[in-house]
Amino acid sequence: MRGKIILFAILALIIGAVYYLSAGHYSSGERAGTVSKFSDRGYVFKTWEGMLNEGGYSGETGAMTRKEWDFSVSGDDSTVAKLQNALRTGERVTLKYNEKFFQFPWNGDSKYFVTDVLFLQSSAPAATAAMPGTAAQKADTIRQVVVIDTVRK
Repeated sequence: MRGKIILFAILALIIGAVYYLSAGHYSSGERAGTVSKFSDRGYVFKTWEGMLNEGGYSGETGAMTRKEWDFSVSGDDSTVAKLQNALRTGERVTLKYNEKFFQFPWNGDSKYFVTDVLFLQSSAPAATAAMPGTAAQKADTIRQVVVIDTVRK
C-alpha cells in the first residue's frame, strides 16, 4: 500500500512538472513593429504563427535593416482578430508576449506567445492639418516624417 502512495506521488510530481514546463513562462515583455506574416499552421496541432518586422538601423553599414521576430498565438480569438487587422492595415503595433521554457509541438513553432496587441497612436492626422498642399503632397510628407521618426528610434 505504501509503495502505491509513493508511486502516485512521484507520478503526480512528474505530471505537474511537465504541465508547468509546457504551460508556464519565465519571461514576458513587449515588442513593436509591423506584422509582416500571420498564418494558421500545422497538420495535427493547429497554431497561429506570425512574424513581426521590427525594422532598425545598422550601425555597421549605416542602412536600414530588416529585423524579424517570430511568434505564436495560443488561439485567443480577440488576439488573432487584432493581428489579422494589423496585417491588413500595415499599422505599427506593440505585441505583449510571454516566453515559454520550451517549445513543444502542441504549443506552436516559437517559444514566444503573444497575449495582447496594442495599436500605436499615430500623430499623422495632427501633422496633416498643419501642412499646405494637395493630399498627395501631405501623404508624402507624412511618410518622410514617419521614416525619420523610425530611424531616430
